[in-house]
Amino acid sequence: MLFDLDGTLVDSVYQHVLAWQEAFEELGIRISNWRIHRRIGMGDALISKELSREAGQPFDAGQTEKVRELHTRFFLARANELRLLPGSREVLSLLAQNSVRYAIATSSSRERAAGSLKMLGVGPDITVITREDVSFGKPDPDLFLAAMRRLQVPPGQCIVIGDSTWDILAARRAGALAVGLLSGGYPEEELFRAGAYRVYSDPADLSGNLDQLGIHI
Repeated sequence: MLFDLDGTLVDSVYQHVLAWQEAFEELGIRISNWRIHRRIGMGDALISKELSREAGQPFDAGQTEKVRELHTRFFLARANELRLLPGSREVLSLLAQNSVRYAIATSSSRERAAGSLKMLGVGPDITVITREDVSFGKPDPDLFLAAMRRLQVPPGQCIVIGDSTWDILAARRAGALAVGLLSGGYPEEELFRAGAYRVYSDPADLSGNLDQLGIHI
């Protein structure tokens, strides 16, 4: 099983939204929260490109890098607000106890993901793929494909768990079964329309329904 991080295991989506809003405002661009939320789950460069273009002020490479740096700074300033989603540690523990291999693949940088991984108790023995490890973020499949290679498991034997339409699209493009969670704020209908096989409320709900995914625990 391959897990996204923000909005899937950690309740951090809205901290990312506010950090992006502050970053753009630092550069003189006002963007509504809902427009940012619609992009959460994408890679940083694509978020910057889409939002700056939508604001009528397309960024060049220097501005894109600057807003990414600002986003990281403002997000880390909110790190004490982050909480684990219900059942997140439990589902990972349950998988480990039953020898079901898993990895985490996130569009976040390793710096931004570090605090969340610590809260989850993810040690060095667990495969973690971050944005630095691949050429492109979601909705490209690179993050999930890299995790599959690291685990040495073919796509057809992998299940991707994510909270955004971008996770689902990337999972489908990687050739894996996609499962959605509502804990990131994306509507159930959109997750199904993007190609999710099943949609659950949060990690706790997922834990109670693993048998529906062919995982017998």
